[in-house]
Amino acid sequence: MSHPIPPTPAEQRAERESLGEMFKSLSVNLTTLIQQEIALAKAEVTQSANQAKDSGKVLGKGAGMLGGAGVAGHFVLLFLSLALMWALGNVMNLAWAALIVAVLWAICAAVLAAIGKKKLKQGQLELARATKDPLAQTRETVTEIPDTVNPSKETP
Repeated sequence: MSHPIPPTPAEQRAERESLGEMFKSLSVNLTTLIQQEIALAKAEVTQSANQAKDSGKVLGKGAGMLGGAGVAGHFVLLFLSLALMWALGNVMNLAWAALIVAVLWAICAAVLAAIGKKKLKQGQLELARATKDPLAQTRETVTEIPDTVNPSKETP
C-alpha cells in the first residue's frame, strides 16, 4: 500500500492563505528586498569611496614628504657637491672637477626619477584597484532577484 505524498510547505501555505494575503506578503517581501539592496549599494559605495579617499591621502602625504625631503636634501647635496668640486680642484683643473661632479649628479637624478616613476605607478594601480567595482556585491544580488520572485519556484 502506498502512502500519499505529504504536501509541501508551499502547498500548505497556499491552502490556508487567500490570494490577497499572498499578494500582501509578496509586496512586503519585495519592498524589504529592495530596501535591503539599496542599503547594500549605499554601504558598498561608501566603503569604496573611503578606500579611494584613504589611497589619495597616502599618495598626497607621500608626495609632500618627498618634496620636503627633496628641498632639504638639495641644500645638503649642494654644499657637499661644492666641497667635492673644490677637493677635486686641488688635484685637477676646477672646470673638470665641476664637470665630474655634475655627471655624478646626473646619474643620481636618473636613478631617483626611475624609482619615483615606479612608486607613482604603484600608487595609481592601488587607487584603480580601490575604485574598480564598488557595487560588485549589489550587482550579484540584484541578478538573483528575478529567480527569487519566479512564480514557478517554491519559496520557504
